[in-house]
Amino acid sequence: MGFPSSEGAELGTALAHPPRDGPSYSCLLGDSLQEPDLTIANGDDLGALAALLAWQPDATRPALVIGSAGMQFPCAHITRPLDMFQMFKLLSEMARKRAEALNDLPPPAPPHDRRRRIRLDLDITDPAEFVKMRRPQARGAVLIVDKRGALRDHVARLLAAHHVAVEWTESAAAAVRLCAETPVAVVMINTSTPGVDPYALCAEIKQQEGAERIAVVLLVNQASGYDTARARAAGVRGLLDKPMADRHLVAALKKLLSLPQ
Repeated sequence: MGFPSSEGAELGTALAHPPRDGPSYSCLLGDSLQEPDLTIANGDDLGALAALLAWQPDATRPALVIGSAGMQFPCAHITRPLDMFQMFKLLSEMARKRAEALNDLPPPAPPHDRRRRIRLDLDITDPAEFVKMRRPQARGAVLIVDKRGALRDHVARLLAAHHVAVEWTESAAAAVRLCAETPVAVVMINTSTPGVDPYALCAEIKQQEGAERIAVVLLVNQASGYDTARARAAGVRGLLDKPMADRHLVAALKKLLSLPQ
């Protein structure tokens, strides 16, 4: 969080090639709907430090601050110039302690939402005004756009206890028609689906009346890339990296569908 593009790219490259005797790492894009296991924040960026405070790092959500934060945080800290050997040593220790904390504690409470947009700190004194600001509860099916129906079957099994309908199509035209004619709450588009432009499909769905309530999520292979500008212009809610663990998929869907965690 909060790193200039050049330093962020340098950190990403380093994390992609960790020491062989330690954990492997995967960097999440800013639009990712997956909650991170570890967080690295730029101690010289006030916005990153504010987001870190809101994240409330602890034993199960560890964080590392790089740079001169100017204040104490309940997390690991390393100064610049950055020593990669020391950074990986700290990250490895953080991952080990996190695994121990998750094993020793009862199931953790749902994590605080990680804000991907700057939000004003408003003092809402009128309950009616607060209700207006809340996103309405999602109602409808999950629609999966993919070249095969295997993911649809898997998601249906994961959500079986919540009685959520899960539909599938491989056609962009059919996806638009389904969103127009049936209640759909979430559309998950596999970006590798042949003949489907995921950004154009999202934009077409969002042009329909009442479609602002539909959350469109892209399933992205990190190697294929993600166009942040096109996604935001089209109205994409966010992305999930492939492959993904079931716990990340279920957590994201429960949040999008306003289901109990």
